[in-house]
Parts: sequence; C-alpha cells; structure tokens
Amino acid sequence: MLEPTLTPANDLIREGGWWISTGADPFFLLDFGTSRIPSGRTIFRLDVEVEGGSFSPTLYFDVGTGFSQALAQELPVRSIGTTGVLLALPANVRAIRLDPMTGQGRFRINGISFEPVSRLSLAWHRGKPLIRTIGMQPKLLWPYAIHAAKLIKHRGVKGALRHALRDRSNEGEGGAPASEYDDWVVLYDTLCADDKSKISSHIARFSLRPRISVLVPLYNTPETFLRRCIDSVREQLYDEWELCLADDASPQPHVQKLCEEYARLDSRIRYVRRSTNGHIAEASNTALEMATGEFSALLDHDDELAPHALYMVAAELNAQPALDMLFSDEDKIDEQGKRYEPWFKSDWNYDLMLSQNAVVHLAVYRTSILREIGGFRSAFNGSQDYDVTLRFSEHTEPARIRHIPFILYHWRAISGSVALATTEKLYPYEAAERAIREHLARMGRNATVEQQKHLGYYQVTWPVVQPEPKVAIIIPTKDKVDLLRVAVNSILGKTAYQNYEIVIVNNESVEPATVAYFEEITKDPNVRLLDYNKPYSFAALNNWAVTQTDAPLLAFVNNDIEVIGPNWLGEMVGHALRPEVGSVGAKLLYPNGTIQHSGVVVGIGGLAGHPHVGEPGSAFGYFGRAACTQRYSAVTAACMLMRREVFLEVSGFDEVNFAVAFNDVDLGLRLGKAGYANVWTPGALLYHHESASLGLPTNDNRRRQFLQECDNFRRIWADVIRNDPFYNPNLTVSGGDFRPNFPPRVHKPWLAETERIETQ
Repeated sequence: MLEPTLTPANDLIREGGWWISTGADPFFLLDFGTSRIPSGRTIFRLDVEVEGGSFSPTLYFDVGTGFSQALAQELPVRSIGTTGVLLALPANVRAIRLDPMTGQGRFRINGISFEPVSRLSLAWHRGKPLIRTIGMQPKLLWPYAIHAAKLIKHRGVKGALRHALRDRSNEGEGGAPASEYDDWVVLYDTLCADDKSKISSHIARFSLRPRISVLVPLYNTPETFLRRCIDSVREQLYDEWELCLADDASPQPHVQKLCEEYARLDSRIRYVRRSTNGHIAEASNTALEMATGEFSALLDHDDELAPHALYMVAAELNAQPALDMLFSDEDKIDEQGKRYEPWFKSDWNYDLMLSQNAVVHLAVYRTSILREIGGFRSAFNGSQDYDVTLRFSEHTEPARIRHIPFILYHWRAISGSVALATTEKLYPYEAAERAIREHLARMGRNATVEQQKHLGYYQVTWPVVQPEPKVAIIIPTKDKVDLLRVAVNSILGKTAYQNYEIVIVNNESVEPATVAYFEEITKDPNVRLLDYNKPYSFAALNNWAVTQTDAPLLAFVNNDIEVIGPNWLGEMVGHALRPEVGSVGAKLLYPNGTIQHSGVVVGIGGLAGHPHVGEPGSAFGYFGRAACTQRYSAVTAACMLMRREVFLEVSGFDEVNFAVAFNDVDLGLRLGKAGYANVWTPGALLYHHESASLGLPTNDNRRRQFLQECDNFRRIWADVIRNDPFYNPNLTVSGGDFRPNFPPRVHKPWLAETERIETQ
C-alpha cells in the first residue's frame, strides 16, 4: 500500500489540521517519495471530513504531456473512504494531482492510499459492498438487483459479468469509459413496462391532445433505415400524430413501394411523391403542406425517435400551452443501432445559437408560425433547419421556447452523413453562415459573421459605436506589486481600444515597493489611484469605486490578470452595448495555457464552478462550448464588463450576503432575473494568475464569513443550484467536464404525475 504525502499547489492553506480551499480550483500534488507511482488496477482510498463547501475529488495524471482533462478520473465521495474506489490508472504516470473540490470550503484528510490489486482481489473488492448490504439490510439489495437485471437483459449474463469485472476507467476517449454512456442508457434512458404504463395513464389524463405532424423529407433512403425511421414513429407512446412523408422523386423503386405499404397499414401515415427533385428544403415544404397538426416535428429520413419523444412534447404543451417551439437532447446511432455521443444541451441560448445550431434535433414548431415565415428556403439547403429556427425565433420570444432535457432523437451516422463526418459535405456550413448574417440583418443588428476553424461553428463580432464610449477598468489591490505591474502594463501596452481609464483601488497597501509603483504609474494620464481605507470587502470596494467614476462602461478586473489579445476590450464592449446584455465575461487561461474560466455553471461542486477547467486553451470543449460565444448564468468578475446603468439598476454587488465570495455569481443571477443576459466570449483572451493575490481566510472571522456566504448562496439560489438552465440536469456537477451524471437530475413527468395522484 502506497501512502503519498499531499503538497498544496493552488488555492489551499493549512490551519490546525484542516485544509481551507480559498479559490475556485484548489489542488494537491501527490508525493510518493522513493516509491514507484502506481499504475494499472488500484484501489484508491481517501478518508476525509468536510466542513463547508462541497467535496468533489478528482484525480489528474501526467503521462509526459502535462495534466489534462483527458485523463481525469472523478471519485465517488461515498465509497472512497470505506471500501475505496477501484481505478485503472494510466501507464507511465509521472505525476498525480488531486483536486478536492471545485470551489471554496474546509476539509480534513485523515488518510490517503493507493493499493495495487490482482484480478482475484478485484472480484472480492467489487463483491464486498453487495455482501455487506445483504448482511446488514436485505431490503437494500433491491437497487442492486434492478441494476443487475437491466444489465443482464441488455447484455446477457456473460456481458454483465464482463461489465462487472472490466477496467472501467481506462477505456474510451476523454477519460470516460467507452461503455459509460451505454451504462447510462441502460440505467436511466430505457423505458421499462412500468414506465410505459405510467406514461399511458398520464396521457389519458391530458387536458390537451395536440396533433403533432412529423415531417420527413426523403430521398433514396436505404430500406433498413427508412423502415426503422417510420417504425420509430409508429412506436410512439403518444398516438395523436401524423407522419408526412415527402418523397423527393427518389429513383430507387423500393422507396415508393415501402412508403405506400406503410400508408395502407396506418391511416396516420400520409405519403406524397414529388414529380421532380427539388432537394431537402422543397421536400420539407411539401411535407409541411401535408401537415394538419398544430405542431410540426422534423425527422430526417434515416433517423429515429425515442418511443416517448412525442409524449414528452405533448406533456410540455399540457403544462405550458403557450409554447411555440420545443427542442430536446439527442445522440448518434450507428448502422448497427449502437447509441453514442450524447448531446446534453443548454436551454434556449441565443448567443450559442449564433455560434452554432444549438437546437438541431428534436425540433418541434407551432405549424401556423412555420407557415407564416414561409417554411424552408432552398437557398439554405443543408442548413435549412438552422435558417428556419433563426427565422422562427424572430416570431416568438424565449419564454415560449422550451428545451426538454431528454434524449428524444437518435441521429443516424452513416457514410455521407453530416452526423458522421463534418467534412463529407461543405455546402451546409456556408449556408449556415449566410443564415446567421441574414438573421442579424433582419433584426437590425450590425454585426459580422465568420466561420471558425471547426466546421459548423461561427464567431459573431459586435461593433463598437463611435466615438468609443469610455470604460473604467477598476482594479482592486493590496500590495502584490509584481502582479499589479504585469496587469496594468499589459493593459496599457496591448489594448487596442483607446478610450479607457485604469482605476486602481488601493486597499491599505503598506509595502514601500507598492507605494513607489503608485507614484510612478499615476503619471500615466490613463491611470488613477483611489484609496479605500476600510476592511476588505470585494463587493463594497467595487461598489464604492463605481461611485468615483462617471464612465458609462465598467470593467471589473483582478490585479492578477494579464492581457493576451489586443482586441479583448473592444470585443467585450461590443457585447456590453447590446441592450439585452447585462454582463460580459472573458476567456481566462492559467499561465500554463490551460483554461481557467469559460463561464460559470451554478451547481458544480454544490455551489458554482467553471466548466472545461484545465483543458488546453485551444480546446474545442463539449460540442464547442469552450470555443463559442454563449450565455451562462454568470461570469467571473476577475474580468467582467457591463454598462453602468445596468449595474446600478440591479444595485451592484451584494455587500450584505456576499462581501467576499460568490458576489459575481450572485450578480449574474440577479441580472438574469432582471431579464439581462450574461455573455461569455472567447474573443476576449487573458491570463489569470489566479489566487496569487487573494486575501486568504487565515483567521476565524474570515473563515466564518466564508462559510456563511456559502450558506447564503445555497439559501438564495437553491433553485438554480438544482438546475442551471445553461447547463443540463443530465450532466455531472462533481466537475465541469460535461460527463453524464449517475443518476440524472431530470424531472420525469410520468413519475411526478403518479406521485401527485397518490398524495391526493
């Protein structure tokens, strides 16, 4: 057994046997002394006590290319200190890092160990929890039995045994086991007979039964996939649908024969064969002409719907009849029917929609509006659904667009499909760029659009009005002159935007070098110095600083920031001048070039955290979310810009509840509540030498204050902690790496309805 020592490397201090996490991303380096660093099958144990904050430990491994998210392994908190957790460590590990939590908190580690295991001890280790459960409380065996039954049903006895004994953490890409999503599907996304029965009962109680027309433009579809497509509609648990098949003059005879066969079999299936080939937009319009339903759902000719897809749509419409548009999560399905690559989406996210088609499948539209806007346009073939969604959004409002966080659509990945390889068809991406540009023009927005290097993703740049409005860049500091000098000099030397002032707020600095620097730097006409001679409060200090400037734009910037790209300020100002935008955040990198901030997700670590932390700065992230401008619930005030009028409208930072911690997240959430968007842009790029200048909670008063502010955040924002609308309840909150959560935090309407009736 190996028992490494812990060396704090970031955001951690020691006090009386306790570790205190003082920042967003604390971590230890593990020192094994002269012992060989473990690899292969290993039982990891961590005996820990947590007092404040949310413990979500993750191990990172350096195999010669530095620490990265690709080899990260999340650790289940419940078992790491008892039976331990079995890991399959990478080969040739040079160093191991332990990230205890994603935010601030207090904890004590009583023991940490790695124990290499053989196959025999491996089987024993996996059997102990079950044996102990049977011995202690036989009734608790039921969840294990359900789990095992599901695995045996879907994989057979041999497959389930292989599942139980395999090395789970060393398979697949991105640090996730190749079968992780398989397991998630079996456990949480496979309807059992009881589910179907409850869904049928729920449907019987619907007060509204809207007809949903499923529009399918088709052309030379392989028979196997066309049958699966049609059958997936016929297998819907909600039966108030019609299937509108528009054949775009397919030359292969099996298409007409098969469609006519199904039309005879089921009166809800309507088939039209076009006389000429007009391509996908025209065929979609033909299907739309056939539709008699209040809502129209789009289905590609070789894809499949989940059996509860239309039920989920109808359930949402019963709950919110005024909805105009609905969309769901999706995954891919290969030619053998294997599901993979789930896309768990944000709720309606306008800026993300301008960066990529963030809706895609399953998309359902109110038919009357779809016809009002003229249906689909042939000039946008290949991206006709992207174009139609943008145009549709112009005729409704965000409150009438609903995201359903369930995998309701399986996108077929076959040769020649955009789902399989984006490089197989290039014309859709050019059409998408035009669709975005025309949408902005119709909305009267003077912004430019260009394709990113990743096909299917776009960058919209918002112009700055002339003359440039003045920006007050507010930088609080207490000594740490070496950091401050880098921050100020990089702003002065690298910023292309001209009309700004740097307002240094001196919070009782005492070091002679700092005083000397103040005298030197204030000779620059762009720099002002203010003295704030009160106890440190980030919220109060910045609120006061705002009163000392009349600039219409406010940039809150830490003293450990360093500018990388010269357009950072202009990029942020362009967004901040948009009337619907409340705050704008930048892309921040650690000095080693990895991501520190790409938005804030509420709920990570039990409070709030950053997604994509530790990934390379050039990483594309989860479906482009590390590289696309988008909306989040909040952005970090380490570099945040907003209009003065908006800051004052929401009363600035909360000095009472969040003097030191979570004040920026709270501000973002209050902005959202007031109807403003918090936009994160990768177009503003800076380094963040995080925690080098933080005031640490080294005394009892500061520690109590921090823990109280954690409690305040949980109390005030409990609803967003449960489900951040710009994340997804199917994704983990133990870290920001967008892995499936076991179990998901979704609300299943058929179960909720049953519980409601039983309590009456």
